[in-house]
Amino acid sequence: MHIGVPAETRPYETRVAATPETVKKYVLQGHRVTVQSGAGSGASYLDDAYVAAGAELVDAPTTVGAEIVLKVETPTDSELALLKRGAVLIGMLKPFNTENAQKLAAAGVTAFALEAAPRTTRAQSIDVLSSQANIAGYKAVLLAATLYPRFMPMLMTAAGTVKAARVLILGAGVAGLQAIATAKRLGAVIEASDVRPAVKEQIESLGAKFLDVPYETDQEREAAQGVGGYARPMPPSWLTRQSALVHERAKLADLVISIALIPGRATPTLISVDTVQAMRPGSVLVDLAAGHGAEYEGRRGGNCPLTEVDQVVTRSGVTIVGYTNLASMVPADASSLYARNLLDFLKLIITKEGALNIDLADDIVAATLLARDGEVTRKA
Repeated sequence: MHIGVPAETRPYETRVAATPETVKKYVLQGHRVTVQSGAGSGASYLDDAYVAAGAELVDAPTTVGAEIVLKVETPTDSELALLKRGAVLIGMLKPFNTENAQKLAAAGVTAFALEAAPRTTRAQSIDVLSSQANIAGYKAVLLAATLYPRFMPMLMTAAGTVKAARVLILGAGVAGLQAIATAKRLGAVIEASDVRPAVKEQIESLGAKFLDVPYETDQEREAAQGVGGYARPMPPSWLTRQSALVHERAKLADLVISIALIPGRATPTLISVDTVQAMRPGSVLVDLAAGHGAEYEGRRGGNCPLTEVDQVVTRSGVTIVGYTNLASMVPADASSLYARNLLDFLKLIITKEGALNIDLADDIVAATLLARDGEVTRKA
């Protein structure tokens, strides 16, 4: 089959959907692979490496016109116009965005949104959310450390002792756990919070203190269990108690990493305007939920209303980071992991003989299928 790998065109996107490593494997399987010239340059994968792996260097229309198109982000309108009807499109296609799903259906492609893969053991190798969130959690701490005007570890010098930075991490999914591990390596003192009681052991095993907000009703306990590996919206009563605890701990923190996201829903407000005003001057908040929060002053914030999408701003002496694509700030490894996710997914829809076989009896294939035959197949 003809597999096309176009360059990503959306702002701030430096990743690529196939690396020379995965291209070589596609070619060995008998596929024709075309890569847009320069597609991997942002991730330090140069054209010569793709050619050596067996790919053909071509223009954008040729890659987007392939039978199978591998993308990082969902296509732009201009890219959609180049896709062949009946082509297979695979990438992070925003399955909870109804408008985007309808555009893909109208383009007549068979679209697979890998973010919708089930959180099961069998699906781990294609879990793009985990592979990219792991990188985002790591980069979030490095960004915070760069912007923080003091040291992270405790230092004992002839000129005096420097206290270790205090880090508060809100949300202990894949990104949050990696953030804890990274901050620990840098010598910080860490506290972490999550709605799911099951992550307490993981948080503590990485060297952080778990901030416990007790559950007072059966409704709160049920919601805290999450669904499909993801957090669920918590009742207002629990959120009020959590907000009070976060407010008190944020006042003492030097760095706050906020990573509370609920798929398909607006993210909760965890760091209020009042909390920011109470935080220490020079402290840093990295909000990985930027753009997914409630509307505030005519724009969408994140876990903090003051967060501005893809901007670094200072409010009440607190530096607030709202970058939305941290994985692209580590593009070589992010692309490598993502490309392997795609490689493993293709094994589910291509037979050993190289023929396309979309088997909806496979739970992973069925869960990720977003559009087919002009229809949206997955409910947002």
